Amino acid sequence: MTTHHQINHLLREVFGVERLRAGQKQVIDSVLAGHDTLAIMPTGSGKSLCYQIPASILKGSTVVVSPLISLMKDQAEKLDDIGIDAAQINSKVPTEEQEDALQGLRDNEERIVFCTPERLATPEFMSLLHQADIGLVVVDEAHCISRWGHDFRPAYLDIGAALDALGRPPVLALTATATEEVIDDIRQQLGAPKMRVVNTGIYRPNLRLAVRQVTNADERAAEALRLVRETEGSGILYAATVKAAQDMLAVLEEAGESVVLYHGKLHAAERHQNQEMFMSGARRVMVATNAFGMGIDKPDIRFVIHLQVPASLEAYYQEAGRAGRDAHTAACTLLYFHEDKRVQQFFLARSYPDVGLLHAAYEAIGHGERPRDKRSQVALKLLKEGGWLLQDRKLQYRLADKAPRPLDMERLAERYREKQEHDREALAQMVSYAQSGYCRWKLLLNYFGDESAGIEHCGSCDNCIAPPTVEESDFPIENK
Repeated sequence: MTTHHQINHLLREVFGVERLRAGQKQVIDSVLAGHDTLAIMPTGSGKSLCYQIPASILKGSTVVVSPLISLMKDQAEKLDDIGIDAAQINSKVPTEEQEDALQGLRDNEERIVFCTPERLATPEFMSLLHQADIGLVVVDEAHCISRWGHDFRPAYLDIGAALDALGRPPVLALTATATEEVIDDIRQQLGAPKMRVVNTGIYRPNLRLAVRQVTNADERAAEALRLVRETEGSGILYAATVKAAQDMLAVLEEAGESVVLYHGKLHAAERHQNQEMFMSGARRVMVATNAFGMGIDKPDIRFVIHLQVPASLEAYYQEAGRAGRDAHTAACTLLYFHEDKRVQQFFLARSYPDVGLLHAAYEAIGHGERPRDKRSQVALKLLKEGGWLLQDRKLQYRLADKAPRPLDMERLAERYREKQEHDREALAQMVSYAQSGYCRWKLLLNYFGDESAGIEHCGSCDNCIAPPTVEESDFPIENK
């Protein structure tokens, strides 16, 4: 059976799909040809099929690195239901089940294996992968690997070293958004300079973008309540802080709304229970911080409201884009109070490693320890890129033969001062979007350098429907 017939057979007989969507065929063909590939496709456009089809055809196992345990559980169960061997290896899976999955990987019986980036980096798991036949490595939510991205996760930094240790199997990276800077950084971090890019564009015409200006916290809460009451269906309200989320929850509960809360400080069991209530429809509204949402597969979300300005347009697009995955109309509204940008400025000031942290991380490795906090993970990566640390086949760090001088440490820290300036600019672009009188979709398309939609006016955002008087200070957002 030719590859073309294999794909068509799998689509119809296994996955129950009549035809591939835009971009899917290009990605699948690229992967099956053995090319490193980056697929940039909007939420709801079928990125999962782009690795599930090749995994069913290629020899060996496909390892899918995913940041979310709940997402990999959902995907593994769906694959099992249609007869494709899939296993999860993470902290939530019972030990006996993990052992079965690991043995299946050794014996090349598991077609697809899901793991977190944290598990991938463990010496034990790397040892196992060396024994297995790995045909493809998939990096889901690939923007998390880029220090220029909005949702950078240090656990992703070991993936490039893991690919090297495994003999460079083909890699497929998946994300919904990536600026040119992020694309270049994904290539660099994955050690795949010739990675092919398939970008189907970010435009989603069913999303109605709008910004409402508010002058204080009380007005913001009142406007959010009005929007929730006036909009049918389920929705998400995003807050920048736990306190803002808790305050909004209290307002909605007092008004008798069906609402639940999600943030990172809740116990895991409570987070899971609250997520399940929202996903099942037992609660109509989710109030959450940005800890909620990545990988959420709820197609009928009719509105997303941002109570405070996010840190960047990437973050805004990812979070707003959780609405309308069923392709029906959905409302994405940002409530903008100019004082709120100070919250993001506060977060940004705490995000970067300094010279002292670089020294501490270097000393820890010298004493046989490996710090695991987020900023120290970044410091370790910087020290490796500078040539002061080395990583072995099990991704264990050790000191290089030559020790860094104080000037070397200063130069490494300077790279993250550049990152700090980049993030300040990204926040300024987000504020510009909130204050602009131009078409909202045109502003987003400009930012991401996406000319594929070819639109000047979407005809559905607030500025297109009711154009404001354009001030001289309004200007189109330039791409990053």
